[in-house]
Amino acid sequence: MHPRSAEPVQAAPGDWYNTPVLWLGMVLFAASLAGCVLMIVLGARHVDVALPTAGGEIMKMPLARPAASDKP
Repeated sequence: MHPRSAEPVQAAPGDWYNTPVLWLGMVLFAASLAGCVLMIVLGARHVDVALPTAGGEIMKMPLARPAASDKP
């Protein structure tokens, strides 16, 4: 049997994988990338319905506002 020391074994101070802040940063970065991919997929699946316009368009933006209606 090996005698046990009173001090716990500690990793060298230069080991990056023993730094919790780096793990938190990697998790947050991965979650933000996953969120971006999810938003792109949802945006591609659920296309917006085109609104009626009163007049011409430039780069798919109407040049005039549609006539006001009584419906909200």
